[in-house]
Amino acid sequence: MSQAALARSVGISPSYLNLIEANKRQVGGTLLQRIAAELEITIGELTGEAEHRLIHELTEAFADPVLADVGLSADQARSLVATQPQIAQMIARLHRAYAAAAVSADAYANRLRADPLLSQLLHQVLSRITAVRSSAEILDEIKDLSSEERERFVGSISREARGLTAVAQNLIGQFDHASIASRSASVRRELDDMIFAARNYFPLLEDRAAEIAADLGERAGEAAIIGHLRERHGIAVERTANPPSGQPFAYDAERRTIWFRNTVPQSTRQFQMVRLVADLTSGGVLDTVAGAPELSSETARKLARAYLSSYAAGAVLFPYERFRSDAEALRYDVEALSERYNASFEQVAHRLVTLRREDAEGVPFGFLRSDPAGRLTKHFPLPGLLLPQTGHACPLWAIYAAFRSSGQLVRQVVRFSDGSRFLFIAKAVSRRSSGFADQALPHSILLATDILHADRTVYADGLDLRDSGADVPVGPSCRLCTRADCPSRQEAPFAPGTEATLTGSIA
Repeated sequence: MSQAALARSVGISPSYLNLIEANKRQVGGTLLQRIAAELEITIGELTGEAEHRLIHELTEAFADPVLADVGLSADQARSLVATQPQIAQMIARLHRAYAAAAVSADAYANRLRADPLLSQLLHQVLSRITAVRSSAEILDEIKDLSSEERERFVGSISREARGLTAVAQNLIGQFDHASIASRSASVRRELDDMIFAARNYFPLLEDRAAEIAADLGERAGEAAIIGHLRERHGIAVERTANPPSGQPFAYDAERRTIWFRNTVPQSTRQFQMVRLVADLTSGGVLDTVAGAPELSSETARKLARAYLSSYAAGAVLFPYERFRSDAEALRYDVEALSERYNASFEQVAHRLVTLRREDAEGVPFGFLRSDPAGRLTKHFPLPGLLLPQTGHACPLWAIYAAFRSSGQLVRQVVRFSDGSRFLFIAKAVSRRSSGFADQALPHSILLATDILHADRTVYADGLDLRDSGADVPVGPSCRLCTRADCPSRQEAPFAPGTEATLTGSIA
């Protein structure tokens, strides 16, 4: 197909198509869909979603202190992905393995240094070895022991040896626990890979959710869900001011009871009850989807299954077609959607990032959640947006500003050093306190979308999206950012030849 023919078929001029092909114009939305349809390829092949993700992984690898002095830059990462993608994949995989090993080594070192339980166990090991050695020396050196005395020392050695075995098993178990915990970072990356490969859209779960919704009834409320659990599954629902644990809710399989603290809002109760229904009735579907090739371990598949059951619950409570139609009509106003569906801000935000069906796609959003310390606790990637895998994001992001405006939504147009621009919206939310001693810590939720899609949302109202002069210059995180003159920088950038003043370290 000639360039002119393709331009005519998608309704643009050949010169404009030439600029797009030369990477001199950004393209998105319906135009991107029309081009993909005409060429009979997926949108991902045009946008280079997989390439973006690999570039970001290499950029993160090159920023690691182990490689920082080599002088590899983000531009070289892009070049390597473009010319030698297999080598780029290999480097990214090796860096993942290295990062997992480093985390594991740190976990062991921290436990040896600071864990009083390990110190106690090691002391028990040494004490029992000393006791065994003492008894053995007596048996070896004193030849005229009576048979009764000899029996007593042999019994002592036997008891101490059994005790030593138990202590050693406990000690090994403690290290195994640390090892499993230390692998969480690599497991989360595998989950990200699965979500990214599926574009965070799982048709099998959408179909299963429609069946569950039909069983519950049209627009089923809390009473209908409680009745369904009682009649179909023999599960009782309890609300209590004195829960059996410090958790806000939990399912007791032995008692066939799901309980909630009285302070848990209705939106959370409904979501968790539907999630339980999905777990109980959709095991085969969940296991099938969790068998994705991106997941290499049982731990990763278990984590994926938990995410997928939450996905299914969201798909039940927010049916795809109706929810997308409402989102379009309300221009993706998260709070208006929360009001319409009697749902929380976070639940609606979660569902928005799953509206990725190719023939009925919503605005593509990325998702981040941060705790009050600034640590990222949950994220769903958006192609083209470099999200740090662990730790903290850029301190200038709206996700942190939202903590200073609790309950108020914060919007922000940001520009990265590569020229990419995004609309960020964020809000800090908190669960209700159950008493004076209850520490109800807030967390901040951020949705991000490419500026190309911003005008489809209510959050673009009053903004001149063509004027980049008012954009907030940001980076992914201080370590991965190349803005050497940023006054908010906390650590030096990895880019070779750049220097920065670390204002955050000056008293």
